[in-house]
Amino acid sequence: MTSSASKKIIIVGGHGNVALRLARILAPKHDVTSIIRNDEHSADITAVSATPLHLSLEDAPVSSLTEAFQGKDIVYFSAGAGGKGGPERTRKVDYEGAVKVFDAIEQVQGAKPRLILVSAIDSRDPDKVPEYYNETDISISKRIRTVLAAYVQAKYDADKDLVKRTAFKWTILRPGQLTHDPGVGKGDIGRTHLSNAVTRDDVAQVLALLADREDASGLALDIVGGETPLEEGLNTAIQNRVTAWVG
Repeated sequence: MTSSASKKIIIVGGHGNVALRLARILAPKHDVTSIIRNDEHSADITAVSATPLHLSLEDAPVSSLTEAFQGKDIVYFSAGAGGKGGPERTRKVDYEGAVKVFDAIEQVQGAKPRLILVSAIDSRDPDKVPEYYNETDISISKRIRTVLAAYVQAKYDADKDLVKRTAFKWTILRPGQLTHDPGVGKGDIGRTHLSNAVTRDDVAQVLALLADREDASGLALDIVGGETPLEEGLNTAIQNRVTAWVG
């Protein structure tokens, strides 16, 4: 069921390419705070009508994140090392940082915010190949796990931790290969193949739609390029309780 009420939203990893697009979409309707670790990025946050909050995901204690999340309706996790700092930093941000956010939400007093987590397509147990994968998917998956081994493992371990949590509601969105092309407003959502890239604009649009879709709680949804209007595709995946998680 959708809701049009204004919400208090906070984005972890607020200066990322998807996060900035997301804030721009949400800010006209919602109260949006974007967490950044570099004060020099504050102007970029205010330019999309969000409020910057200087806080290092890597260095801040869980208690500081809990304080930031208190009173919020939704936490978006869109942080990532982005290949900077090697496997060690990837692990620290993409896995340890995510778990720190989960722990912080659990410590929020009173009503706990929903979490919408940006993960990655093909985040799964490497020994369990989804039955809907075709030969092309399997080939792409092997390449992903060769080139982006530390990244995929960190995302999988974070997702694996999250799906066991019951203290708050969560949804996972798992984009495929990302492009900077203009959004087309269409894609495949739910359980998808791996070959089609998706624009950052379209990922941000689906993340924004999820703000009003509490009924997506408990689902892990892939998103890649496709021909179905985004809202229609998201609605179908939610109504059919389609989850792409393979733990």
